Amino acid sequence: MRTKSLKKNKINVITLGCSKNTYDSEVLMGQLKANGKDVAHEQEGNIVVINTCGFIDNAKEESVNTILEYVDKKEQGLVDKVFVTGCLSERYRPDLEKEIPDVDQYFGTTELPLLLKALGADYKHELLGERLTTTPKNYAYLKIAEGCDRPCSFCAIPLMRGKHVSQPIEKLVKEAEGLAKNGVKELILIAQDLTYYGLDLYKKRNLAELLENLAKVEGIEWIRLHYAFPSGFPMDVLDLMKREPKICNYIDIPLQHISDDILKSMKRGTTKEKTTKLLQEFRERVPGMTIRTTLIVGYPGETQKDFEILRDWVQEMKFERLGCFTYSHEENTGAFALVDDVPQEVKQARAAEIMDLQSQISWDLNQEKIGQTFKCVIDRKEGQYFIGRTEFDSPDVDNEVLVDASKFYLKTGDFVNLKITDATEFDLYAEPIS
Repeated sequence: MRTKSLKKNKINVITLGCSKNTYDSEVLMGQLKANGKDVAHEQEGNIVVINTCGFIDNAKEESVNTILEYVDKKEQGLVDKVFVTGCLSERYRPDLEKEIPDVDQYFGTTELPLLLKALGADYKHELLGERLTTTPKNYAYLKIAEGCDRPCSFCAIPLMRGKHVSQPIEKLVKEAEGLAKNGVKELILIAQDLTYYGLDLYKKRNLAELLENLAKVEGIEWIRLHYAFPSGFPMDVLDLMKREPKICNYIDIPLQHISDDILKSMKRGTTKEKTTKLLQEFRERVPGMTIRTTLIVGYPGETQKDFEILRDWVQEMKFERLGCFTYSHEENTGAFALVDDVPQEVKQARAAEIMDLQSQISWDLNQEKIGQTFKCVIDRKEGQYFIGRTEFDSPDVDNEVLVDASKFYLKTGDFVNLKITDATEFDLYAEPIS
C-alpha cells in the first residue's frame, strides 16, 4: 500500500538584478505566504524560483549561470523543481526553453498569476500592496510605476517591462501605511522613470502630489527618489523637497552622457546645455542636495573628443555620487543597428578613468564632512562596526557611516546623530553624540 509523502515543499526565491526585481520578488513571496506556502528568500528550498535580470551582458550572464546552477542541482536531486521569471525570461523565453529545457517552466514579467498557479497558489487581489520585504526592517522599496515610454536607443527595458503604467496615489499610500506598521521608516521610490509618474492616470506629471501624500504617513521618516529622467523633470518636486523634511535632499538621475552628438544618437531628448542648467537649478533650489548619476562610456561612435567632453564635465559638476558602465550592445534596441565600434579595452579604460576621477571628487567631498554631525539611520552590524547612512546615501550603492561597536552600542533601525571623525573615498567614520 502506497503512503502519501509527508514532505513539505519549501519555495526558495532568488532575486537577481535591480531593486524593481527585489520588489517583484517580495510581492510574489507575500502572495505565496498568504496561500499558506513555506517561502524563503535566497535560503534553502526544494522548489526554486529565479527572478532574472536581462538588462546588460553581465546581468544576463549571471542570470544564465544561476539557472544552470539550479538545473544542475535538480539533476543531482538536491532540488525538485526550478521555475524562471523576470526580465531575461520575458525577453528570451523561446531561446531559453530551447537551450535550457530542464527548467520546469518560464514566465514573463507580467505573469505572476500563472507563476503562482504553477506553484499551487492562487493570485489574491485583496493583497494589493502587501508583500514580504527582504530588505532590512527599516527601509523598503516602493514601486510607483512599471515600464517606460522613453525611446532611449541603448535601453532594452521597454522590451522587458512594457509601456509606462503609474500606480494610483491611494494604492501607494495604503501600501506605505502597511510598510510603516511593520516598522519601515524609509521609503525608496523606484520606477523605470519617476519623472513620468501620473501622466497616464492624471494627465499631468504628479510626483509632487504623491510625495505630499506619502509624507503624511505616520512612522515614515525618510522618502528617497530613485531613477528620475532629466527631460521633463517636474520642478515642483524641488520646492516640496526643500520644505518637507521627510523628503531626502537626494535624487538619483541617470544622465548617461553629456556630449550633444552622443545624446542625440541615444535619443535622450536633451542637450549638454539643458542638462547643466537643470542640475544648477537643482542645487540652487535645494542647497546641499546630493545628486547621484550613472554614465555610459563606449557607446557606438563615441570618439575620444566625446569622451573628453564627458570627463571634463564630470570634473566640473563634482557629482556627490556617480557610477559608470561600459556600453552593452543589446539586440532589438535602436542602437543595435549601429556598429559597436569602440573596442572593449577602450570602453574599460574610459570607465576606469571616470571612476578614478570620481574617487578623488568623493574623497574631497567626504573630507569636508569631518567634524560635522548628521542624522543617520543604522542599517546593520557587520564585524566590529555598526553601519549606517546619512539622508544623502542610498543603501547598497552609496557611502556608509561606520561606528566602532567595541566602543558604542547602537540599535539597528534607529535614527541617531553621528559626528564624523574620519573619512575615506566611500566611507565615513563617526561617533554618536548625545
